[in-house]
Amino acid sequence: MPMTKSEVSRHLADKVGITKKQSDAYLEALAELAYAEAKNTFVIPGIGKLSLKDTPAREATMTFGPRKGERYTIAAKKKVKFTVAKAAKDAITGGKPKPAESVEISG
Repeated sequence: MPMTKSEVSRHLADKVGITKKQSDAYLEALAELAYAEAKNTFVIPGIGKLSLKDTPAREATMTFGPRKGERYTIAAKKKVKFTVAKAAKDAITGGKPKPAESVEISG
């Protein structure tokens, strides 16, 4: 079960030694800053990067239904992208396994 905002705030407050109210204010300020700066790429050190990407308009073909084979246009749009930092990925997944070394057996 994921942690709620209140649980995250309480945990951070206990860990850092501040009040829960201060922790709430920090999380709100961080979120507001991320929203405002995502268009310029916003980095959360040790966690990842939030950025805004433009996708161009493109052509597609209906694959089924009564309009099968008909061409249509998908409009250009903006997408929010989050890229997980390597340090976070390694910490969560346990790191990248090392490839097995080849062992030569003489016989």
